[in-house]
Amino acid sequence: MWWGKNPMSYDWQGTLREARFSREWFDAIDMRFLHGTRLFASDYEPFDRIIPFPRLAGARVLEIGCGMGLHTELMSKAGAKVTAIDITDTAIEATRIRLDLKGLQAKVLQVDAEELPFDEASFDFVWSWGVIHHSAHTARIVRQIARVLTHEGECRVMVYNRESMAARLIFIKDYLLRGQCLKHSFEETLYQQSDGFSARFFVREHFEDLFRAFFAEVCSCVFGQESDAIPLPRRARAWTLNLVPESYLRAAQARRGLFIFVTAGKRI
Repeated sequence: MWWGKNPMSYDWQGTLREARFSREWFDAIDMRFLHGTRLFASDYEPFDRIIPFPRLAGARVLEIGCGMGLHTELMSKAGAKVTAIDITDTAIEATRIRLDLKGLQAKVLQVDAEELPFDEASFDFVWSWGVIHHSAHTARIVRQIARVLTHEGECRVMVYNRESMAARLIFIKDYLLRGQCLKHSFEETLYQQSDGFSARFFVREHFEDLFRAFFAEVCSCVFGQESDAIPLPRRARAWTLNLVPESYLRAAQARRGLFIFVTAGKRI
């Protein structure tokens, strides 16, 4: 219910004026999303640094948590046979409308990722961006991912980083200075300050270990946004960006970014 009423449209200040689910609306939210990922995700095409598009042509792809449908669109354009799932009516409606507007095809299904209704070894590639940490049973989803992947298949999954600059600022500002330490655990404070219902934050090594229970090959890296590289208020950060070289931003986001990105393959 929460995600149905609060879809991830990146309209934090309510400034979008385009008609909801119009082509112009999708273009506007995509521009905001892509700007937020510019330090790590894209070289020539959106997300071409971390989604293996050349390998997806003809591949059976499962996207867990399609949201507003950008990644579904990108992988469908690359020739993948995409099955996109989400738990909310809103995401299903948005993704289907987006695909129709763009003349693309994919299966878009309302499914709970903790109980995937697919046969074993149904997919060659599984993608999930900022989704499974919102489940109270993350390990159950990872088990399901391993089950539906082929033996030589690969998954790529992003969750939130407990050791990120964002989490550290929440620890100082909210947990300590605002006295949340007297009322809640640090984990509860993180959940309250996150962008969704019941979000979990993971330590990188622990999240890798979760996948090592099911996959022989596991690696991870850290990604982040401008706010991770320069942890200042919005106006001060905008001014500072004019003085800081791009090389520093890219290096800083890789050290203290909000996102843990795991690649796992060769199912055990």
